[in-house]
Amino acid sequence: MAYSKTVKIVGAGADAVKNDIAELDVGTDVEITVTEEAGETHIHVLAKADDESEAKKIGKPVVKQIKARYGAMIYTTDDDETLEQTVVELLDKNSLTISTAESCTGGLLSGRIINVPGASEIIKIGIVTYSNRAKRKYLGVRKSTLEKYGAVSPETAKEMVKGLLSETKADVGLSTTGIAGPDGGTAEKPVGLVYIGCNVCGSVRVKECRFTGDRMQIRQKTVTEALNLLRLSLLEYFTETKLK
Repeated sequence: MAYSKTVKIVGAGADAVKNDIAELDVGTDVEITVTEEAGETHIHVLAKADDESEAKKIGKPVVKQIKARYGAMIYTTDDDETLEQTVVELLDKNSLTISTAESCTGGLLSGRIINVPGASEIIKIGIVTYSNRAKRKYLGVRKSTLEKYGAVSPETAKEMVKGLLSETKADVGLSTTGIAGPDGGTAEKPVGLVYIGCNVCGSVRVKECRFTGDRMQIRQKTVTEALNLLRLSLLEYFTETKLK
């Protein structure tokens, strides 16, 4: 008989996780494998024993160790749950709506959200503002900001997501702007540099990311990081709201 559990995390790469896992005391009857896809790392725990209860007895303490090690990086231990499902459920449970403004991801972010059944209840508008002109026209990004800092900058990501909520009246928003390659990078702003803006009910934060991989991999990793940034921002917002 066997007991299996998958711990899904964002924020630690597969190689780093493998090194961490090697330090755990798991015993000979537990097998741990680590896989990575589109910016997520999945830790698969498999415990084998003569009966199911014994397998659980062996496997659950290992999962507990992993949970203690990665904490908030974990978004689920459900094999079938996706990151976008976690985010949509958080928004729906708290009656919040979302809009997205995408540059380098070109619609992949809103597409991931829309993949979730019932997302129509929470998503308001998904807009692709790939050009500077579109950023100015639809999001109110200032010309001076684009000229001084460039489209790929924390300042632009911030103005994008602030303008997004102002225009769409959503409760929360995400913006993405970056260099997905293979061309367009410089020494100062290399391929893989991405800025993600997150706006939760007026509280704005911007995250700088430096991804590796080809054009599609960078775009996919950006989407994963954006969804996870929103997840963490929502959890923080809910905690602060309860404390008031």
